[in-house]
Amino acid sequence: MASDLIHVDDNGVLTLTLSTAAAGTSLDHGLVLEARDTLRAVVRGAIDADAVLLRGDGKNFCAGGNVAKFGSADDRSDYLRGLADDLHSAIGFLYETQLPVVAAVKGWAAGAGMSLVLHADVAIGGPATKMRPAYPGIGLSPDGGMSWQLPRVVGAARARYIIMTDQILDADQALSMGILSEIVDDDAVEQSAYDLAAQLAAGPRGSHRAIRTLVHESATRSLTDHLAAEAATIAGLSVTAEGVEGVDAFLAKRKADYRGVR
Repeated sequence: MASDLIHVDDNGVLTLTLSTAAAGTSLDHGLVLEARDTLRAVVRGAIDADAVLLRGDGKNFCAGGNVAKFGSADDRSDYLRGLADDLHSAIGFLYETQLPVVAAVKGWAAGAGMSLVLHADVAIGGPATKMRPAYPGIGLSPDGGMSWQLPRVVGAARARYIIMTDQILDADQALSMGILSEIVDDDAVEQSAYDLAAQLAAGPRGSHRAIRTLVHESATRSLTDHLAAEAATIAGLSVTAEGVEGVDAFLAKRKADYRGVR
């Protein structure tokens, strides 16, 4: 990992900073590539991490793609296809890590920034947090998985309405729709998101992976098949070191030490 904006700390939190104050906190292509390579290393076991924190290093989480670079590209189609492919590769590896993902959504999350928020398991914002699809405003269509994920969060009809009319969602609206998980004071967004990521990092890896997998796959399974998957998963986890530690700690009325049994 070449940048201090992308790193794993002693708590097992992999911080991925995807925008900076430069260029109006637009999505930084270089950081996207670094995040992709880092997540791929996690998948391959070359880097050890227990949770992921998505953040921006400016006043906004991410204000979307760098439209000025779109306009100056010699071949806009080729340029945008490359950007989309790189972002989508990073998102694919994010899912493949099977790690819990927390987003610190301060300020604006627009365009690809809003797409990234939708891929977090938990998204924490503040009263000043705002979201906007932004794509129709420049005559383009979504990327970053927005048109796949948003319908799963708010429903297809509402997703079409939000994207096609380029709705600006304030924090309360995003919370009520389930896009944000919690609203805290604006100056506490970063720390609250990090603290939660650290809490999840100290928790049971197997349980978190199973929860993410079960929830994601529930949309394409019948109830009967899903109940079978739940039964197999809980039985399998019960004999893992973390499963044994969790039950034993509960019976002994002590806090489980999941890191100690990894």
